[in-house]
Amino acid sequence: MVNNINFYEKKIQSQNGEDGILEELFNRIGITNKFFVEFGVEEGLECNTSYLSMYKNWGGLLIEGSPDYYARLVNNYESRGLNKVIFAQHFVTTENINSIFMQNNVPAEFDLLSIDIDGNDYWIWKELNNYKPRVVVIEYNYAFPPPIKWVMAYNPSHNWNGTDYFGASLTSLTELGKQMGYALIGTDFSGVNAFFIRNDLIQQSGFPEKTPEEAYNSFKHGSQNGKIGYPSGPGPFLEI
Repeated sequence: MVNNINFYEKKIQSQNGEDGILEELFNRIGITNKFFVEFGVEEGLECNTSYLSMYKNWGGLLIEGSPDYYARLVNNYESRGLNKVIFAQHFVTTENINSIFMQNNVPAEFDLLSIDIDGNDYWIWKELNNYKPRVVVIEYNYAFPPPIKWVMAYNPSHNWNGTDYFGASLTSLTELGKQMGYALIGTDFSGVNAFFIRNDLIQQSGFPEKTPEEAYNSFKHGSQNGKIGYPSGPGPFLEI
């Protein structure tokens, strides 16, 4: 049994190889309520949970802030008869995330949380300390490799401007994960998402806990003037 998550990467509905990683992970640790929460899903066809709902009979909550994307999201799922999925149109902040979860009856423990909002990802996860998903997938900022600690200063009105000013470094997310009771087990090869598992499930998963240095993958998308990645974008940040 290979203990590196990248061995299992497979793209079906996800942006990169996340579908295969999640499939293998849940094959190992099992499933409980087949419930997920994902936000930053746009129209819902290329995200970390669409494979689970479309092919594996999962349900859960999808949150999208853009009115245009939200309308397409609802249509894409309702036209496929995916009635186990519920939707919420919100621009997610630390001030509203817990109330969104409560309004939509998100259980305190559920199988999968996926966070990708190109900005306040770190702060949103930190705010969800009353919820204990078994697996967390969260985007990290490739531009600040380990051991750099870097977190975008919280800004409830932040909109990603196409630069590398977003989110948090892998080291900072790993430190937050430890505080929340989670272990880093790897990142996807494309350098986008980090995978965390709740501490009580590490042994069952067979995947070893990794340091940020061991888990880090550089960004493999896009090119600006011959440089892979997004242009540099200044802004306030914290070293935590």
